[in-house]
Parts: sequence; structure tokens; C-alpha cells
Amino acid sequence: MGVSRLDVFYRRLLLSKLFIGGWGKPEDLKRIFEFRKIIGDRDQCKTLVSQDYPVYINKTEEHSDCHIHEGYFISPLEHFVPGILPPEAVKARFQFLVPKRWQKDRPVCIHLAGTGDHFFWRRRTLMARPMIKEAGMASRSCLKNVSDLFVMGGALILESTALLHWLKREGYWPLGMTGISMGGYMASLAVTNWPKPIPLIPCLSWSTASSVFTTGVLSRAVNWAQLEQQYAVNSVYEEEIIQLLQYCGADSIKMGPELVKNMDCVEHLLSLSGPGRAPVTRFSSSEADPEISAPQLNHLCFSSNCCVNTSALEKKRDFTKCCRPSLHQESIGFMKGVMDECTHMANFSVPVDTSLIIVVQAKEDAYVPRTGVLSLQEIWPGCEVRYLKGGHISAYLFKQRVFRQAIYDAFNRFCLKYPNLH
Repeated sequence: MGVSRLDVFYRRLLLSKLFIGGWGKPEDLKRIFEFRKIIGDRDQCKTLVSQDYPVYINKTEEHSDCHIHEGYFISPLEHFVPGILPPEAVKARFQFLVPKRWQKDRPVCIHLAGTGDHFFWRRRTLMARPMIKEAGMASRSCLKNVSDLFVMGGALILESTALLHWLKREGYWPLGMTGISMGGYMASLAVTNWPKPIPLIPCLSWSTASSVFTTGVLSRAVNWAQLEQQYAVNSVYEEEIIQLLQYCGADSIKMGPELVKNMDCVEHLLSLSGPGRAPVTRFSSSEADPEISAPQLNHLCFSSNCCVNTSALEKKRDFTKCCRPSLHQESIGFMKGVMDECTHMANFSVPVDTSLIIVVQAKEDAYVPRTGVLSLQEIWPGCEVRYLKGGHISAYLFKQRVFRQAIYDAFNRFCLKYPNLH
């Protein structure tokens, strides 16, 4: 798979760092992983969010072509995993754009936000307002620690369910979901939980978020120094958290050599666009502590910045914790494991009707690598994948019309197949 140089260059212009707080509290990760077992099984989730879950509209603006409603509701996740959400996220807020004149039926497509899309303007301007003019379709638009991404995923699954129930009560039909980049992942996760056929249009996303943060260009924005330090010092991550990871697909962390090979390719590509993070030093087992056996190195692997205490015993303990030659690779493996556990589509139920899924992907996407992970066609047989020329950034900037056409096609497909499913 070729990689877009524009994606690489654009990433270098952004100075923000991801996961500056580290992995998140181990107890939070444990609670999230336990809850994932529930929301990963659609049958167990049927009664989590009631069909009359309260949703409120608190503001309405009238425009020439539509009404823009602003609403809110309490995130259902707060009821099931209390305290896991930051206080400002307990109340879920949304915008609802409703055309003044419907062309046919009352279709609504929920748009979930991508990375960095913290407000409604981008989705409203680039997708929702044009969709009102082109198809008379209404729309709804919705990381310090690694765990925050998983909390967001769990919250959006349940919040999307609450909104779909509300829209259904209000008489809107058909209903569907979409999102661009991370919004596409979240929309996909939400649809795995919905008990009926529903159009899904994930744009510029794929089967798992693990490749985004381990082999994609965004891996350069990850605060690996902080993650490595926490992983080395706090043994709970490798002794307890790893034991909770259940995903064991063909692209799981057991594929260690393939992951390292993909990382080498990314490091080479990024080096072409200028200086950045210092290359990762990789040691063979012969260069490591002779008292550490080879099998241990696969899981323990050690680094060169060690903090030394006075006693020989403490010095030895600190060395084995902090001085792992391949601690960076070990942290990448752990990142892949926890990301796959909570974001890999194969770890969730298959949507009820995969023929209603139209995936739009960029052939040279450097943000969402497809190499080394299961394809969506393997996980969701029957789904359609449409490929665009170019990378992530060029597709986002210039292919919004293609995204909207995929939405129209998926909704039309639903109406033809399920004309009486209200």
C-alpha cells in the first residue's frame, strides 16, 4: 500500500501530542475492559438503553433552509460505569439540523465527530447543510489518556442508541450513521450494537484504531516517552491488564514481527520528510542483560535511560524495569493490544445487515494503515468498500461530495430492501 506524502507533511505541521497523561488509571482500564465484554455482545445490550430514554431540546434557530436544534441528554455510560466520564462529558450535547421541506420520508443521518472536531461547525458546514440541499436529509453531530479513547467509544455506542431511539419515537425514518476518520470508527462501533438493519457509512476509517496509533503517521504524535515510563515502572499493566485482553484474531498482538516490520516502514517514510523523533534503538538478545533469558525478552524487552539507586539489588531491579532495549516496541505491542480490545470490529457483534454498509477509504491513507490488520470485508462479509485516490488529508478536503453520495446510496439501498421497516 502506497502512503500519501501530503499526509506525512501535514502531520509534521501539527505540534500537538497525544496521550500526554499516559495510559490512564489501571483501575479505569479494568472497568472499561469488563464493560466492553457487555457492549461487544449485541444480545446483552438490548435493554441497556430504554426506548424512552429522555432526550431534551433546549434551543432552536431558524435559517433559510432548515431549523437547527440544540439538545442534550445524560450519557447512559454514567449509569453503568459511574465516574468514568469526565464531568464535562456526562451531559451529551448534539445539534440537529432539520430541513424546512422534506423531499421524501424524513431521513436522519447521525454524524459522529472525528479527531480534533470538538464543535459542530465542521460537520454542519461540510456535510449536514449540503445534505439538506441535495437530499433533504437531517443530521446530528456529536485525548489526554489512552483510556479516554475507550471511554469515548463506550459512551458513543450508548449515546447513539439513545438518539436512535429518540429519533424513532419522533417519527423520523430511515435512520443511519456516518463519521469521518475517528468518527467513522465510532459510528461503526455504534451500529454493531443496534438490533435492526441500519445504513452505515464509515469514511476514512477501517477495522481497528490500533494501526492509527502504532503504525500510522499519528504514531509520531503519541507521547511514547510517558507511556514507556509508566509501562516500565507500574507492573500492573503487563502483569494484570494484559491478562484482560481477549481479542485473539489473526492480526492480534501475537503478530509481533509483522508489527515491527510495519513500524520500520513508517519510520523510514517519516524520515524522508525531515528530522523528528530520534530513531528507536533496537537491541538483540545478546546485547541485553545476560541473566535475562530469550523467552523473557519477548515480553520484558529492556531501555537505556535507567534511574539508579544506591544498593546493588535496587540497581538491578531498576535496570530490569527501566532499561529495556526494546521497551518502545513493547509499549507499541501493549498499545496495539488495548486498542484492539476496545476498537477492533472483530471484537464486537456483526451489524444486522452488512449489505447496508458502504465504506469509503483512501488508497494511500497514512493515518489509517490497512496493512497488517484484518479488512472490513473479512469481518463484515457483504459490505461495500469504495476506494479514493490519494491520502487521508486530500480525501477529507476534496472528497466530501463522495462521502455524501455514499450516504445517499446506503439510504436508498435500505429503503429498497426494507420499505416497511419503521
